[in-house]
This record gives sequence, C-alpha cells and structure tokens, in this order.
Amino acid sequence: MVLFLLNEATLFASLIGGYFYLGLGNRSWPPAGTPKPELRLPLVMTALLLSSSIVLFFGEKGFEQGKRIRYRIATLVTILLGLGFLFVQAREYADKLKAHSPSENAYESIFFTITGLHGTHVAFGVLFLVWALCREWSGTTHPRYPLAIKNSSLYWHFVDGVWLVILTCLYLSPRWY
Repeated sequence: MVLFLLNEATLFASLIGGYFYLGLGNRSWPPAGTPKPELRLPLVMTALLLSSSIVLFFGEKGFEQGKRIRYRIATLVTILLGLGFLFVQAREYADKLKAHSPSENAYESIFFTITGLHGTHVAFGVLFLVWALCREWSGTTHPRYPLAIKNSSLYWHFVDGVWLVILTCLYLSPRWY
C-alpha cells in the first residue's frame, strides 16, 4: 500500500508541478477574465475531510482495542463525510461550469483535472472503506491481521492529505500571485 501511495503521490505532484509551471509561464494566473477560485465550498470540503480522518483514526484505535462497534460507527461516519465531500464538490463543479469549462484555457483544464482526479480518489476511498467495513462486519478481519482496515485507513488519510495540498496550491495560491 505504501508503494501504491507513493505512486499516487507522484501523480499528484506531477500535476501540481504542471499547474505551477503553467502559472509561472503566464503573466497572470489564473488568466485574465478567470476569477480566483471561491473558498466557501472548498473550506466546507476541507472540514468534511479533516473531520473524517479524525473520526476514522479513533475508529481504528477502537478496533485495535477490541471495540468493534466503535470502529463500525466511525467508519460509517467517515463514509458519510466522504459522500458529503463528493456532494459539495459536485455542487462546486455545477457552479463553476456555469461560467467556465475545462476546455476554456490551461488553467481551467488543469484545475478540473486535479480536482476531478482527487474526487475520483475520494470515491474510491469511500468504496474501499465500505469493503473494509463489510470484511470486519462479516468477521473476516481479525485484530491481529487487520490488513483491510489498515490499508483502507491509510489510503483515506492519504487522500485527505492530498486535499490539503490541493487546497493550498489551487485555491489559496492564486491569491498570492
């Protein structure tokens, strides 16, 4: 899982490097006529993901202590928070697509590529957590060998960490140019 996440980190680093490369090659970034990204919805999305990681962490610790109900509740809450993130992201896309399209310019293209790829990772993370929860619920995950739980949690925390980088680079950095 660690090697897989390093691969995914490289993918996101390449895309974010491309974002800054494009930004440094332009006089203004985002390009003239393109508004800086709104912060209201991304901050809600940040709160959803950060709280989901905290909840999942306590659920993992509960599983390690033999408190399976705590793990189940925490994982269900994490799944709901992840779905909330996806719902808010869809709302952000609907608002943004009213005025701008991914094919409009390089800025819009890279913005939608990075945030869309991250949304795909969140959706996969939700499915991964559902799978781990089903394994635990069926009794096929043992506290001594919690590979499904550990891997799904590690993936979820990674996705949350990537979001913080995306928030900083795509939503906050245009205010610093």
